[in-house]
Amino acid sequence: MAATTKTGRRERIRKSIRRKVSGTPERPRLSVFRSNTSIYAQIINDLTGVTLASASSRELEGAKNANVEVSRSVGKALAEKALSKGIDTVVFDRGGYLYHGKVKALADGARDGGLKF
Repeated sequence: MAATTKTGRRERIRKSIRRKVSGTPERPRLSVFRSNTSIYAQIINDLTGVTLASASSRELEGAKNANVEVSRSVGKALAEKALSKGIDTVVFDRGGYLYHGKVKALADGARDGGLKF
C-alpha cells in the first residue's frame, strides 16, 4: 500500500486537499512544493490550467537551502508578482505538507506581501 511510505502518505493527503480546493479566475490557488533543498510556490487558475505567477528559493540571491527565512522571502516575492498582475485574493493549497515551519513561513510571507487568503 502506498500510504505506508512518507511520500505515499503526502500524496494521499494532497489528493484529499485537491478534492476540496480549486483555483478560479477570481480566487486562484496558491500551490506549495517543498523539496529537500528548495521551496516553490505557484499561483494557478485551475479552470484554464495556467500558472499566473511563480516564485522559488532558487530565484533568490544568496539562498543556498530553503530555511524558514528564505521561505518567508519566497512568499513575499510571490505576493509582489501576484499583486503586479492584479491578483490579491488566493486560496491556499499546502500540497499535503503540514502547515508548519517552511510552509507556514511562506504563507505568512505572502500575507505580509499583501495577498489575502
